[in-house]
This record gives sequence, C-alpha cells and structure tokens, in this order.
Amino acid sequence: MSPRIFNVLFICTGNSARSIMAEALLNSVGQGKFKAYSAGSHPSGHINHYALDVIERNRLAVEDLRSKSWEEFAQPDAPVLDFVFTVCDKAAGEMCPVWPGQPMTAHWGIEEPSAVNGTDIEKKKAFADAFRLLHRRISLLTCLPIDKLDALSLKHELDAIGRVQGEEA
Repeated sequence: MSPRIFNVLFICTGNSARSIMAEALLNSVGQGKFKAYSAGSHPSGHINHYALDVIERNRLAVEDLRSKSWEEFAQPDAPVLDFVFTVCDKAAGEMCPVWPGQPMTAHWGIEEPSAVNGTDIEKKKAFADAFRLLHRRISLLTCLPIDKLDALSLKHELDAIGRVQGEEA
C-alpha cells in the first residue's frame, strides 16, 4: 500500500507571492507526503518577480506555478483537499467556496511582502523574510504525525503553526 498523499491549498488574495512561495516550498520539502497548490480569491494573473526570484534562488521548481482562482478548487473535478491554509489576513476574512472533502483549515497570516515600499534591496528582504517564515511553518507541518492525531489535536497543532513567527533580525 502506498503512503497517503495529503493535498494542501494555500490561499491569498492575489496568488502572486505568499501562496505561490508556499506551494513551491511544500512541493519541495513535503517529500512525496504532500501535494501543494495555491490560489487567490482575486488572482492577479501573474507571479510577482520578487517571489519568483526567491523561489529560484532557493532552487525550487517554478515550471508549474501560475496565478489562479480558488474557484478552480471548488469544481467537481478538483483535487480533494485535506488542508486549506490562508496566508493573508484579507483572504482569511473572505467567504471561501465550499471545498470538496471538507478540508481542515487554518490561518497562517504573513505580512504582504509586495506592500513594502523602498529600495530593491528592501523589497528583496521582505520577500526573503516571508519565504523564511513560510519555510519554518511548512517544515513544522511536514513533521506532524498527521495519521496519529485526532481531528481536534491536529486542528490545534495547525493553528499553533500559524502563530510561529520568523527569526528576529
């Protein structure tokens, strides 16, 4: 019997930075235990070039990444989702579609790196900081004994991961 693969959807409003980085990260560090997707409530239709830069600098695959609507994942032929994580506060407050399979949800809010005004270096740092925080949270997710936790304990752990902060500068 092959091991179970958990489908995970990361959501933000524009699906151009945080959720895209999370998708790339989990598909890399999930080691075949997770299949990650990303989507936006109001997708921008493009990936932020700073997000692509940080993904590529960390040697993660970018070929299948694209900005898309969360409506794709509410369709009957969509993958059955096990987990849905919002990574921005705005998307967390919106009315989400009904997800097939009734996945477990949690909010992992991360500040919008594309909202940073400043020099190119300051913008790159904001994206690197968001990427680092996503990496910490996703690493914690991949270490959870998901099959051994009851639903209430798993929900508690997922919510706790969302409160993990980045490394202090």
